[in-house]
Amino acid sequence: MPRPRHRVLYGAGMACRITELVLDAHDPEALAQWWCAVLDYRIVGREDDGSVEIGRPDGTLPTILFGSGAGPRREKLRLHIDLSPTDRDQAAELDRLLGLGARPADIGQTGEESWHVLADPEGNEFCLLRGRRPPG
Repeated sequence: MPRPRHRVLYGAGMACRITELVLDAHDPEALAQWWCAVLDYRIVGREDDGSVEIGRPDGTLPTILFGSGAGPRREKLRLHIDLSPTDRDQAAELDRLLGLGARPADIGQTGEESWHVLADPEGNEFCLLRGRRPPG
């Protein structure tokens, strides 16, 4: 059966905005605390099911919601987070992240990349980019 064709309108105004990212976690509380330390976020909510939401101290979006995962992940994530240092260079931020418990992750990179691939304590890959970005 042929797929219906959709007309895409560009420049018609903003239709959606990313308000939260959702990550499955074996231990949502511990992983939320870890990412708070990495991003200088705060816990902004807890749900009865054990989910924990974190966000910026000023309340701007998006937030990150850590929910209870059903089991171990068996393949590479299709979406990952890229981080940029704000108040130090990439090498110093890499040292800080490794000190917090991140570990290097091999996803097939060559070693010539300008970024570092790391994993959080539950194995979720993320990248540390070279370029500094101002906080905020």
